[in-house]
Amino acid sequence: MKLQLQIRMNEKLFIKDPQQTELGKKIILHSVQLIHDEGFEAFTFKKLAQSIGTTEAGIYRYFENKHRILIYITAWYWSWLEYQVTFHLNNISDPIIKLKKTITLLATPIDDSITTTYVNERILHQIIITEGTKAYLTKKVSIDNKDHLFKPYKDLCAKMGNIILECNPNYPYPKSLSSTIIEMAHFQSFFMYHLPSLTDFGDEKNEADIVVFLESLVFSSLNIAH
Repeated sequence: MKLQLQIRMNEKLFIKDPQQTELGKKIILHSVQLIHDEGFEAFTFKKLAQSIGTTEAGIYRYFENKHRILIYITAWYWSWLEYQVTFHLNNISDPIIKLKKTITLLATPIDDSITTTYVNERILHQIIITEGTKAYLTKKVSIDNKDHLFKPYKDLCAKMGNIILECNPNYPYPKSLSSTIIEMAHFQSFFMYHLPSLTDFGDEKNEADIVVFLESLVFSSLNIAH
């Protein structure tokens, strides 16, 4: 028997919960694939409907626009990643090991999970790297923030911030360091493949090198040998 992971999502992200119907799950599955293949700018409900074999009207019953879908899948990813961090840190007491493990989870490629048949986490991870900031770099970000649409991202930053404080309780910037490391992990990966002159990892293209760099940055900031 296969266990299916279902993440509880903010109800303000959707009109009808896509996780509750087969069409809704297809909308998520095909949205992830299309955004990965064509980019968010070229992604439309018309193309999505054609890919699924349904109508645009059917998609509008679930989401009011394509940006809401982008926020939905990014929020889903951050919730899923926080779950992964919690799972992998279970029974680990050493905060340095916990912080290293968290950095590794942030900066290395992800395999698709069999526990979520309607989301390809490997492809979604690539979307987060290339398109993720478009979820909140908008004029409506303050309004969306009041609706708590970015809470999963904040929760992950808070979890990492708490681990940072376990390593050094006197460190004054745990939230800033957390969000910086998360974004830097993605930017360095993007630069590595697309703008290699902006990074030191363009030749080898090895995410393990990014992990080493991030560890060096974090533990230097914390004044901790690792």
